[in-house]
Amino acid sequence: MTQTSKPKKNSTHPLPIAVASSHLRGIDGLRAIAVILVVLFHVLPGALPGGGLGVDIFFVLSGFLITGLLVGERAEGGRIRLGAFWARRARRLLPALAILLLVCTSAALVIGGDVLVGIGRQLLGAATFSSNWLAIANHTSYFAGTTPELFRNLWSLAVEEQFYLVWPFVVLLVVFVRWRWVRFAIFATLAAASATAMVLLYSPKVDPTRVYYGTDTHSFGLALGAALAVATAGMARHPLEWPRWSRRLLQLLAAVAILGLAGTAVVLPTDAPLSFQGGLPVVALLSAIAVVGAIAPGSLLGTILDIPPLRWVGIRSYGIYLWHWPVLLLVTAAAPRWQDSPSTSWLIGAVTVAITVSFAALSYKFVERPIRRLGFGVWVKGMWRAGSLRGLRVAAGVVVALAVVAGSGATALAIVRAPGSGQAQGDIKTGQLLLAKAKYLPPPPVGAPGSNLDAVGDSVMLASAPELSQVYPGMIVDAVVSRQMSSLPAIVQALKDSGQLRAILVVGLGTNGPIARATLDQVRDMLGPNRQMVVINVEEPRSWEGEVNTTLSQFASDYENVELSDWYTAISPHISILAHDHIHPGPTGGRIYTAALQDALSRLAALPPYPTVSDFFPSTGSLVTQK
Repeated sequence: MTQTSKPKKNSTHPLPIAVASSHLRGIDGLRAIAVILVVLFHVLPGALPGGGLGVDIFFVLSGFLITGLLVGERAEGGRIRLGAFWARRARRLLPALAILLLVCTSAALVIGGDVLVGIGRQLLGAATFSSNWLAIANHTSYFAGTTPELFRNLWSLAVEEQFYLVWPFVVLLVVFVRWRWVRFAIFATLAAASATAMVLLYSPKVDPTRVYYGTDTHSFGLALGAALAVATAGMARHPLEWPRWSRRLLQLLAAVAILGLAGTAVVLPTDAPLSFQGGLPVVALLSAIAVVGAIAPGSLLGTILDIPPLRWVGIRSYGIYLWHWPVLLLVTAAAPRWQDSPSTSWLIGAVTVAITVSFAALSYKFVERPIRRLGFGVWVKGMWRAGSLRGLRVAAGVVVALAVVAGSGATALAIVRAPGSGQAQGDIKTGQLLLAKAKYLPPPPVGAPGSNLDAVGDSVMLASAPELSQVYPGMIVDAVVSRQMSSLPAIVQALKDSGQLRAILVVGLGTNGPIARATLDQVRDMLGPNRQMVVINVEEPRSWEGEVNTTLSQFASDYENVELSDWYTAISPHISILAHDHIHPGPTGGRIYTAALQDALSRLAALPPYPTVSDFFPSTGSLVTQK
C-alpha cells in the first residue's frame, strides 16, 4: 500500500475560505437579495427609495470572492496567472453582455424616440467598460432622469471591470507581506480612503453623479470585500472549532446586518445627502458582516439564504441585473399609456420582471454557463453537434448567424438614427432659449397679463415657459435646471433690494430635493403684507415627492395671501404626456401647468382686500390676517 504524503501547512499563505469550497453557503442568497433590491428600486419608483444599495452589496461580494480566488491561487500554486484570470472574467461577463447589447439596441431601434438618445456613447462605454467615466465626462446625471439612458445600469459593471483589471497587481504586491493583519490593514485603508473621498467630494449643491459613479469614490465596497477575504483566510472550517458563544454572536450580528440593509433600503434614499456622507460605506460594512455570518461553518443564516428560490435567483443575478433596466425602459416606451392609471401602471413592472427573468434564465442556461465552463470555441462546436440531423444543424447555424448579423446591423443603424437629445432635454432647451431671447426684447406694455408676476422655478417651470409666456406675456420667469428651494431667499432678497419685486411671487421649486418650511416662512416675511404668493407642488417619482407636496399644501392653507397651484393633481391623469422621466412637461403638459397656475391666481384675485391696522391707526404698520 502506497502512503500518500501529507501536504505541508503554509502558515504564511493560508488558503482563504473563499476558495476552500466550490460553493460558499449563503453567497447566492445574498446575491439574490442584492438584485431583488435593485430591481424593486427601479420597477416600483418610490416604494423602495434606497434599493440601489443592492449595488453596494454586489461590490462587497465581488471584492471578497475575487480577492479570495487570487490569494488562494497564489497560496496553492505559488503564483497568480493574470492571463487565465482575465480570460475567466471575460468568459463570465462578455457573452451575456454582448447578447444584451444586440437585443436591446435592436428593440430600441424599432421603438424609437428617447430610448435611442446617447446610444453610441453608451455602447462604447459598455464595450470598453468605461460607462461610468464617459457619463461623468458627458455631464450625464444618474439622478436627474431627464434622458432615459438604455444602458445606464452598466456603470456598476464598469467599476467592477476596472477593479478586475487593476486589482490582481495590487494582490501580487500585498501577498508578499508575511502578516495577515498587515494585509487586512492595507485593504481596509484603501476602503477607508475611497469612502473618505466620497464624503469629501460630495456637495449638496452639486449633482452627486460624480461621486456615485467614480471608481475612486465608490470602490470602498470592493476593497472592504478584499479585506474580508484576507480576514477570513484563517477562519476555522468546522463548527466545533468555534466557541458556542462566538457562533451565536456572529449569527446575531449577521442577522441584524441583513435587517439593517433591508431597513436602509426602505428609509434611506439613494440620492439623500446622508447616503454620500457615510451611509453607503455603512451599507458596505453591513454587507461584510452578513457575508461572514453566512459563510461561517454551521451557519443557520447560510442555510436559510441557501433555500432553492434564493439560490436560483442568485445564480442568475448577473443576467437579471443586466436585463432589468433596459427592459423597463423599452416596455415603458412601447406602452406609455400604461402609466396613466393605477389600474394599468402595475403592468409595466410585471411585464418587465417577466421578460427580465425569462431572458436571464435562457442566457444562463444556453450561453453563460456553457461558455464559462467550456470556453467559446468548445461551446460553438457543441452547439453544432447538438442536432441529430445535419440539416437541422445547418439551419440552426444559419439562423444564429443571421440573428447576429441583423443585430449588428440594427445596432449600427440605431447609432446613426439616435436623436441628439431626449424629449425632456428638448423641452428644457426650448424654455432656455425663450428666456434668453426675452432679455433682448422690449418689455411688454403696461398692464399686459402677468405684469404683476415674478416666477422663480426649476426645470419643470423652464419646460413650461413657452406656454406660460403665451398666457402671461408680462410675467418675468427666472427658472434654471436643478435649482432647489434653499436658493429662493437670496433670489427674492436680490429682487427686493433692486426694487424689482412685483406684487405676486410664483414659486415652482421642490423637484430637486426636500424643502424646509422655514424657508417658505422666511420668503413670505420678506414679501411683506402687500404682496401675495403662489406655490406650485410637484409631480415626480422621487422619494421626497409626498413630503414636498404636504409641506407646500400646509403652507398655503396657513396663510390668506398664499395659494397652492395643484400641478400634481392636474397632471396625474395624464402622466403619459410627460417626458420619459415622468417629471418634465412638453407643450401639452405646459398648458396643464399654466392652467393650474391660472386657477390659483383666480383664487387669489377673488380674495377681499386685507384689513390693515393703518386703516384705523395710520401711524402704525399693517397687519395681514391668517387663516
